[in-house]
Amino acid sequence: MSQPYAIVDSSDPAHASTAKVVYILYLVGLVVGITPIVGVIIAYVNRSSAPFWVQTHYQVQIRTFWIGMLYGLVAAATTFVMIGFAVALFSLVWWIVRCAKGLKTASAGLPYDNPTSWLW
Repeated sequence: MSQPYAIVDSSDPAHASTAKVVYILYLVGLVVGITPIVGVIIAYVNRSSAPFWVQTHYQVQIRTFWIGMLYGLVAAATTFVMIGFAVALFSLVWWIVRCAKGLKTASAGLPYDNPTSWLW
């Protein structure tokens, strides 16, 4: 006797629920501060067992965290010459755009296009 198994679409948006939680943690981190650390840990833990299209989201999230830290350090180091405020504003907008784009594509069941980009 054979067991019937449900066929699951490889790009089922339900597979990205954890990735969407990480994006939300990143956005909440703009107010709370500590939640991006929790989010990057979740991304590191889940990236190897996820379907390929969700792995692109985890890759973006990990890169967003570390590149965001770099942009933050550059902003802090250049604040005394006033350009740091512009860098901080850019990094804030950059962070929000990457998270919003990621949430949109993950909700649609799509991979993040160009996950190795430094911009969007």
